[in-house]
Amino acid sequence: MIKQLAIVGGTHGNEFTGIYLLQKWQKNQALIARSTFETETLFANAQAYQQNKRYIDHDLNRCFSHQDLADSSLDSIEQTRAKEINQLLGPKGNPRVDFIIDLHTTTTNMGPTLLITKKGKFYNQLAAYVKMHMPEAMISCDEDHKTNDEHHFLSTVAQDSVMVEVGPVPQSVLRHDVFEQSEQMTLLILDFIELHNKGEVPKLPETVDAYRYLESIKLPLTATGERAGMVHRDIQDKDFAKIEPGQVIFVTFDGEEITYQGDKAVYGSFINEAAYYDNNLAMSLLEKTTLSTTADD
Repeated sequence: MIKQLAIVGGTHGNEFTGIYLLQKWQKNQALIARSTFETETLFANAQAYQQNKRYIDHDLNRCFSHQDLADSSLDSIEQTRAKEINQLLGPKGNPRVDFIIDLHTTTTNMGPTLLITKKGKFYNQLAAYVKMHMPEAMISCDEDHKTNDEHHFLSTVAQDSVMVEVGPVPQSVLRHDVFEQSEQMTLLILDFIELHNKGEVPKLPETVDAYRYLESIKLPLTATGERAGMVHRDIQDKDFAKIEPGQVIFVTFDGEEITYQGDKAVYGSFINEAAYYDNNLAMSLLEKTTLSTTADD
């Protein structure tokens, strides 16, 4: 039974959609109110927002492993804020809040995506419910083999959580369609939890298509770590499309094409994400999977 839920926005200060959705809901709390649980909101990284940055010192959404939260020597702006949020919503391992929805946007062409970091029938049914009411939604399982303690995402302060990830939208920009899709997906999650609490989950499809994270790959780099190329035009904006072995994925600044060297077909997401350029990450690679709404898999 989920009794206390938090919706978090502004984990990244230049992802404006979640911040302005929080403002909307704070003015009209009836939109996010449900009868079986309490809903609160949290603006995660106001300092980064004020400086119009994703983060100031460290990516806040990478500061929430149990080990990092317990390390008092980690005291940058975001590491300190993570410890504050852990006290507000957690503490992780014995949290005050049962469920967290963390709102994000992406510069990539992922559309409305539900990011799941945990396995189980509850999550599979949630995914199916969202997909049933929002057919354009994509379901992505992000390192769902890890324990909650291992996960470094803010949402995993709670025992149960999801992230809403919608794009494309530039950093520090609001787009009407992305705003609407983010709100629709969030309200569907709230509706599902209400139905689940009441034991009134409707009949769902027995399976739902999803994608599971495998690894991240980097842009082409020189021997000294400088960028040597970019994402090839043929896969730009092709998030969740199949990438075959031998398919061109990069092109160097000299015009050399670089192919995918894996031994099986994969699918890309976060393709050419602007926020990941600080680590030279080009994209995530995923495998296609099927989630069962009748079994805990």
